[in-house]
Amino acid sequence: MSASPESLAAQPAPSSVEPDPRRWKALLVIAIAQLMVVLDASIVNIALPSIQEDLGISDADRQWVITAYTLAFGGLLLLGGRIADFQGRKRMFIVGLAGFAFASFLGGISMSAEMLYAARALQGVFAALLAPAALSLISVTFTDSKERAKAFGVFGAISGGGAAIGLVAGGILTEFFSWHWTLLVNVPIAIIAVALAVPFVKESRATGDTKYDVPGAILATVGLVSLVYGITQAESVGWTGTTTLSFIGVGLVLLAIFLVVETKTSHPLLPLRILANRNRGGAYLASFFVGIGLFAMFLFLTYFFQAVLGYTPLQSGLLFLPFSAGVIVSAGLASQLLPRFGPRWVTASGFLLAIIGMVLLTTMSPSSAYVSGILPSLIIISLGMGLVFVPLSAVSLFAIGNHDAGVASAVLNTSQQIGGSIGVAFLNTVAASATTAYIVANNLQGPTPDALVAGFTRGFGYGAAILAVAGLIWVILVNMSKKDMAANDSPTAHVG
Repeated sequence: MSASPESLAAQPAPSSVEPDPRRWKALLVIAIAQLMVVLDASIVNIALPSIQEDLGISDADRQWVITAYTLAFGGLLLLGGRIADFQGRKRMFIVGLAGFAFASFLGGISMSAEMLYAARALQGVFAALLAPAALSLISVTFTDSKERAKAFGVFGAISGGGAAIGLVAGGILTEFFSWHWTLLVNVPIAIIAVALAVPFVKESRATGDTKYDVPGAILATVGLVSLVYGITQAESVGWTGTTTLSFIGVGLVLLAIFLVVETKTSHPLLPLRILANRNRGGAYLASFFVGIGLFAMFLFLTYFFQAVLGYTPLQSGLLFLPFSAGVIVSAGLASQLLPRFGPRWVTASGFLLAIIGMVLLTTMSPSSAYVSGILPSLIIISLGMGLVFVPLSAVSLFAIGNHDAGVASAVLNTSQQIGGSIGVAFLNTVAASATTAYIVANNLQGPTPDALVAGFTRGFGYGAAILAVAGLIWVILVNMSKKDMAANDSPTAHVG
């Protein structure tokens, strides 16, 4: 990866162009859209048992309610980011919102498993347009480093806390209405966002070479789909299963060929200069490991609350609210600290807090009370992650320039998506193996609370180690200072 001077050279010259007077209203619209996408990732999860029972979905096939979305979303992100760059970020933002609403409506009225799977896949397609467009719009709309940090603070708070809010919303809608509303709720939210986006969000698009890299698009999409599918299969057939190894292997080979193609073409889908900058590369790599490690907390605490402590899905969702509150508070703090101290040590302190909180969770037992045994760890992790999410987003788009803002946003989303998929499969396997070993060692007849907690704590331990790797990567690779961030205070896109 290249050194910091390269990043400075890549920055546009200072400009006297006045900032968009509607930029804060635009941020509100982007925040609404981002919340909808983040909520949808967790709101359906908590409704899955009800969906499975109502539509008669087998245990073997229930994963498709989740996998259909993740495959389409993860596989099309790079292409979606490039389409947003070339066709207009505002236009694709609105198209993504409208399409996501339509797909959510189809999913909400589904009366068969097949219709639901198709609707979830369609949601993923439009989310792949919407997510990179939303993040890149922040980068090109806010041209002052202090204001951009505040905007990324809002975006980071929603990205980090939205999943926990989704658990609460999913529990409320499922318990008091029906699972159908976990999808139908997206329709009015999207309509409001579209109505506000038309007057408040400015259009921006890439200039110069806007030809599509068709071979690269095919290789990247098929490669990412194959990789994500192989990872999801690891949870059911194991990491050494033929299906897992075959799809992961094919995915890695196709992505390797994709990188070679990108070095040869004159209009690459993913310009390798985006990855070559050490600061952006460090942000993408750290984001990948955050996606893996953080799933330990959400995945295992959900099971602990319900299977060990006996809480209902709604009660379990409410227990995550302090996490959302902590992320919102620390994301606001991060937006203030980022222009003053730069991203390196602000985020390093966030990683340290998150690791401490995760390590504390390894000490829990079946008799641990929520307030004294779980809540302190939850708060510490949330305060740390708020300090991580905001700089991750800011650095990943630093000095990216007009032409590549959408695809750079897509790289960040892709790293998180693949990391999250690996996190679910890998950490669940770790926990299940530890639980099985405990059952065998103690001659038990089944997964007792002690056996389950033995698995959860092993998962938390691995999660802490993975977050430590992410923090180490960040400290080593990201050397951007507050002066570097201030030097980027100029418009990075053609707007109009």
